[in-house]
Amino acid sequence: MKRAFEYRFYPTGGQAAELVRTFGCVRKVYNLALAARTEAWTLRQERINYNTTSAMLTEWKKTDELAFLNDVSSVPLQQALRHLQTGFTSFFAGRARYPRFKSRKKSRKSAEYTTSAFRYRDGRLTLAKMTAPLDIVWSRPLPDGATPSTVTVSQDSAGRWFVSLLCDDRVNVAPTSGAVGIDVGLDSLLTLSTGEKVVNPRYERADRARLARAQRALARKEKDSHNRAKARLKVARVYARITDRRRDHLHKLTTRLVRDNQTIVIEDLTVRNMVTNHTLARAISDAAWRQFRTMLEYKTNWYGRDLITVDRWFPSSKLCSACGKLAEKLPLNVRSWTCRCGAAHDRDVNAARNILAAGLAVSACGAGVRPRRESSRTGRPAMKQENPRATTGTLAH
Repeated sequence: MKRAFEYRFYPTGGQAAELVRTFGCVRKVYNLALAARTEAWTLRQERINYNTTSAMLTEWKKTDELAFLNDVSSVPLQQALRHLQTGFTSFFAGRARYPRFKSRKKSRKSAEYTTSAFRYRDGRLTLAKMTAPLDIVWSRPLPDGATPSTVTVSQDSAGRWFVSLLCDDRVNVAPTSGAVGIDVGLDSLLTLSTGEKVVNPRYERADRARLARAQRALARKEKDSHNRAKARLKVARVYARITDRRRDHLHKLTTRLVRDNQTIVIEDLTVRNMVTNHTLARAISDAAWRQFRTMLEYKTNWYGRDLITVDRWFPSSKLCSACGKLAEKLPLNVRSWTCRCGAAHDRDVNAARNILAAGLAVSACGAGVRPRRESSRTGRPAMKQENPRATTGTLAH
């Protein structure tokens, strides 16, 4: 399978200038091609494909206005056109929104090189239009005998440079028969059906004071001044620190779960809708439930594990995991409760055990039952129902 290995590197002044120039040309070509395709469809109902935009790029380079496109490698420019074609394919298939123009200040700065535009020998990577290799910090080795097929260079908002090498890799993992149910939360980031609770590190809250100071300093700076650019960089570095720590924690957590368990069962939460609650939006975003699920999806695919999602309306908290009876009411402030059968439950552990049982039941029978919800015409709010619905398999990354 293909895996990307990302490393940080430190370019020289000339290399940084060349890469910045390439980023600008990639953005320019992407926007020109998007404008041409949009205009052709709007005015003439004509669909333009990659081959047509590639021919347009050749003509653009011949003009005086766009002659600067010849100063950078042509491969990243062609790759930008291919990415645009992929965006339109996803749009017409209903998987994505219509492609948008790239902004100079807000869009990601990146350029993609294929094998004809870079040289990799003995751990030294040299890009097209450069004479010296990049000064890469090899924080981990590439797979034995692996040769990159694609190299992507990027610069984040904090000014850091990264290079991502796409290589063939084989993941070897010991077989296991373990299964675990996972209930996500805010007090505890995860509660496992084994009874283990993973503490929520709350990285954004830990750096909130530092972030507030940096943002106040930014607000005082004059617009478009050099001091404002420096202050914006300080804000970006605080955000980068929060993001890096959160991502590192989730990587370690998801890798442990996937290695130790053959079957993982989670709830199918709609985080996009949940963050509309302004009281909890900041805490939910800091917990990064969506990122946690995304990591589980592609890692279970790598390791050959099974990821099962249980319907969000399954009453995992109110259902007794011992006798199966459903509690009538269970407010959110009730963190432990006792069933009529005498079983005492921790709310989150009970929910994780019910999630695991529902997922295994659906996996065994091969199908699930979609819970019915009250119609909005009745005026009654939609609530979690008794019948679970789950889906088996691993979602594509």
